[in-house]
Amino acid sequence: MPSIAEREGAVVLTGPEDSLLHEQNGNCCGKDGICSHEVLEKEESSLKPYKVDENRILSRKVSFNLAWGCDGVKDRHHKHDVVSFERGNITTAVRSSKQIILEWDSAPQSVAILAKPNSTNVHALCTEMIKWLKEEKGMDIFLEPRVKKELLAESNFYDFVQTWETDEEVQTLHRKVDLVITLGGDGTVLWAASMFKGPVPPLVSFAMGSLGFMTPFQSDRYKECLHNIIKGPLHITLRHRLHCKIVRARDRDESGEKRKLSEEFYLVLNEVSIDRGMSSFLTFLECYCDNSFVTCVQGDGLIISTTSGSTAYSLAAGGSMVHPQVPGILFTPICPHSLSFRPLILPEYVSLRVQVPFNSRGQAWASFDGKDRQQLQAGDALLCNMSQWPVPTMCEVESTHDFLRSVREVITSGSASQHAYITSLGEGVMIMNLNLYIWKSLYYCKYSQ
Repeated sequence: MPSIAEREGAVVLTGPEDSLLHEQNGNCCGKDGICSHEVLEKEESSLKPYKVDENRILSRKVSFNLAWGCDGVKDRHHKHDVVSFERGNITTAVRSSKQIILEWDSAPQSVAILAKPNSTNVHALCTEMIKWLKEEKGMDIFLEPRVKKELLAESNFYDFVQTWETDEEVQTLHRKVDLVITLGGDGTVLWAASMFKGPVPPLVSFAMGSLGFMTPFQSDRYKECLHNIIKGPLHITLRHRLHCKIVRARDRDESGEKRKLSEEFYLVLNEVSIDRGMSSFLTFLECYCDNSFVTCVQGDGLIISTTSGSTAYSLAAGGSMVHPQVPGILFTPICPHSLSFRPLILPEYVSLRVQVPFNSRGQAWASFDGKDRQQLQAGDALLCNMSQWPVPTMCEVESTHDFLRSVREVITSGSASQHAYITSLGEGVMIMNLNLYIWKSLYYCKYSQ
């Protein structure tokens, strides 16, 4: 299964003598999926010159190595879905499908259910689902402390439900549960992802919010969906996250109070946004990519998002929609003062640094998936790079099908009941629906804790 950890080394393509045998058998990979090719066929491996005509003599094409490096580190191993070469011709490996399929070694035994708060429909489905999973599937159930307390107030039947009390227990939850079920919208998915600072169990997201790009399963068919998921195999989407950290330039603020200089980091599934807050001045931000200066941003702010977040705040600010399995980082300005600064899509392996210059007239504020708002003063910097811990979300059909369906339903029509209304009013309603989706996602993330 592809993972970001695979790129931490480097890849060198070399030519062992048995590579032709693998290619003749229709398999370019050797043991452990390691792929290698010869530059020249054996009968062409000699570098002796050959005669073209009586007056011209040409040398044989020389062999070479290709290296895939990261941070100056090189390795002699190469995964077949990166790049290959044969007879001196460079080519990328073409596969009929790049979908990721999850298959259980044994049936999952435990599940955590995260439910949207303050919703009667969600609460009713949650209780029904708990009974079905326990009685029909014999699974261990984990719930948030708040939800367990509500259920125990209704009936002692839910004594078997397990929960967690401390942050340490939350951080080890991935070792105890095989699945995480979310009941709500995209805000609930963001909340679920934020609980895990390391590995994340596969997420099954049932649509019980107003709008959502990451909730492919219908709640009225939960028994059929969960039966198929438990049985497997099933397609999943690996949604990459950003690892963000704030580096403070000073240990005291303007009033002389000692500032908090923690080593805390943030993992975001959608985006980190930097804005001017309540300041009347434009934000002035210096942006660097792999320590190379990119530009100065003057405007209302900047959005650094994942491809999963490309359909959220970044899209409303003029960024592109990107398939969630495309490995990349979106760099989108918010109302830039300069017309020359347009949204960028950068490769996933770069490191970004956004710094407030010491001569900046105003401050900036950073928000991580709509919460954990932090002030950035002059000299402070925000560091972002791709996390090695993605969020695996289950697909109803497969990744591309689910993504395109969500684009049609959320952006084009919003919901079936609004379709006729939207058709009559046109693009204005489409924009209104998208802004409503973004606002509700940010609102839920802010007040759900």
